[in-house]
Amino acid sequence: MNLLIRSAGAAVALTLAFGVVPAPAFAAAVASGPAAPQNPYTAPAGGASTHGDSASAKTFTGRGPAGSSVKVTRSTLLSACPTLLHGADGQLLGLCTEYIGQAPALHLLDKTNGSSLAKLSIAKGTLLGGVYAYVDNLDRVVIVDGNRDLLRIAHTGGTLTVVEKTPLSGVIDASDAVVGVIPAYDGRVWFVTAAGKVGAVDTSTGAAVTYQLPAGEKIANSISTVPGRFAVTSDRAVYVFNTADVTLRWRYAYDRGAARKPGQLSWGSGATPVFFGPSTGYEYVAITDNANPHLNLVVLRTDGTGAPVCVQPLFTNRAASGTENAPVAVGRSVFITNTYGYDYPALPDDAGESVPSDASFDGGVARIDVNAAGTGCAVTWQINTRSAALPRLSVTDGKVYTAIQDGILGDADPFYFAAIDSGTGAVSDKTLLGFGLVNPLQTAGTAINRSYYQGTVTGLLTITPSS
Repeated sequence: MNLLIRSAGAAVALTLAFGVVPAPAFAAAVASGPAAPQNPYTAPAGGASTHGDSASAKTFTGRGPAGSSVKVTRSTLLSACPTLLHGADGQLLGLCTEYIGQAPALHLLDKTNGSSLAKLSIAKGTLLGGVYAYVDNLDRVVIVDGNRDLLRIAHTGGTLTVVEKTPLSGVIDASDAVVGVIPAYDGRVWFVTAAGKVGAVDTSTGAAVTYQLPAGEKIANSISTVPGRFAVTSDRAVYVFNTADVTLRWRYAYDRGAARKPGQLSWGSGATPVFFGPSTGYEYVAITDNANPHLNLVVLRTDGTGAPVCVQPLFTNRAASGTENAPVAVGRSVFITNTYGYDYPALPDDAGESVPSDASFDGGVARIDVNAAGTGCAVTWQINTRSAALPRLSVTDGKVYTAIQDGILGDADPFYFAAIDSGTGAVSDKTLLGFGLVNPLQTAGTAINRSYYQGTVTGLLTITPSS
């Protein structure tokens, strides 16, 4: 998912009518399976990145707030906060885009109410200085700023301090900007730029190796690593590299469609590549394409030549479908949301016109399973729920946590916290969050000790069990 989201005002509306989600006809086992091995250079999986871990699986251990009454606390930070992180110490951190100047800032956040305890402004770049950051194994936030410096930011004594700086201006053009960073399992930090440059830097020496994607290919989404492998999705193809020598292992060109669809921020796949699998936790890598009229889940074998396991059409009960969100995946199960028609308050400058120019946000969430032989996929269940956030899956309680939009007023409908049973698709624990000012912007939440945190267009929501 491209996290270049600009803050904007949103309409507030009231409704007393709520949509009803029919119960799925089929019940499967709760999604389970091994995770990719813990990356030794990130914080523990679950809070290390906006996608949870370096494999981008978007899972976490421990229960979420489902099954309890909850208290919702809204914190207004005068910023849109798409990236929530936490390390081994459990400290909540938020990377936000401020209204004034639309520059990024890192916040040290109070876990009880979401208020800012400390703030560090970060130099603004073409893409806000690289919104896809991560927390390293020493609980430091790692990000590339608008000056093309790779920063490590520590939080000690209630303050945020840059403790390490590695210049990348020697390998990144001034007109370009870093989109995301993530470490490989050997400690080198991989980065990608908007103009299609892929690189790995040894921050102890500053030595960097780069690889340029074919002319014209752009990168708008984050990146993923597992042992020995690195993956990135451009606006035309998914690539897997060997991390040992920064060499290309394979390239798979997906169907990018005829144009950007409404409910997307760029033309092409909206998905960060996600590693998953039933044995090692990374036999497969998944993306979504931008085929017309319906998107496909594309599952590829990590090793070999990247042979397709399946290209599965989704949400074919809609006139059209597409997504700006990366899959959630564990074991043989993949979860996809349909964001076609989602009304972002603003778009990147280079987004281009969508085709059609507008559409209703009909939504939909689906679970797709790879078969046991690894030779195909099938839809296990699909519901019509309009997920307005990038979901996260608890592998402990089996719930997919998200924020949904529900009602009869379309874009003016209120937002709710909700949990979706990963085995049945049944929606539960629906709790009102509010209206337009709590729009979650299709960004990911995170969980700490049963509390769930969701960034919004104006700040942060803290959803805490009250019993």
